[in-house]
Amino acid sequence: MPDPRARRGIRHPWTALLTAAAAAVLSGAASITAIGEWVADAPQRVLSRIGFRPDPLTGLLRVPHPTTLRLVLAAADGDALDRAVGLFLAERQKPGPGRRVIAVDGKTLRGSRTAKRPAVALIAAMPHTGQVLAQRQIDDKSNETPAFAPLLDGIDLTGAVITADALHSQHDHASYLRERGAHHLAVVKGNHPALYERVRGPAVR
Repeated sequence: MPDPRARRGIRHPWTALLTAAAAAVLSGAASITAIGEWVADAPQRVLSRIGFRPDPLTGLLRVPHPTTLRLVLAAADGDALDRAVGLFLAERQKPGPGRRVIAVDGKTLRGSRTAKRPAVALIAAMPHTGQVLAQRQIDDKSNETPAFAPLLDGIDLTGAVITADALHSQHDHASYLRERGAHHLAVVKGNHPALYERVRGPAVR
């Protein structure tokens, strides 16, 4: 994960701040305020395992101010974080029997809509065992289609079967997956009328 902060004045390790935020969310924190409260209440031994450094004078681990956590989360590269987490999970995924199947799907983040902005939309890739291998935020003025290839760029697709909804039954997507050595289980609906008629064929009319 790249650290965008200026070198001068850094008090807390970048990885410790991100890990603390992740641990807080995994413990149920659903807001910046809740994350700050979790970090403030965490025992010293937990802060040590997360990676915070002791104060040179007191020997106690220094807890970041809630504002620091807010600024860190605002500055973090969300796509880089998603890639790092996806690689971490992929390295720990045990290969199952048979061909590997990866589903690509988009979802709207619950509770993310505000009066000034639409809900946050994400697209993710995951095996049918449930781990998220990659995830990207979809631009507010776009849709899932342009995010398909960038989402999968960091995943080894050799021999895998990629499943997705009909929105991704695109010529460019199929060509991309073929170049990556993957198979594509395409869903064809009426939004591609010519292809739909070809797939139906005269035998099933």
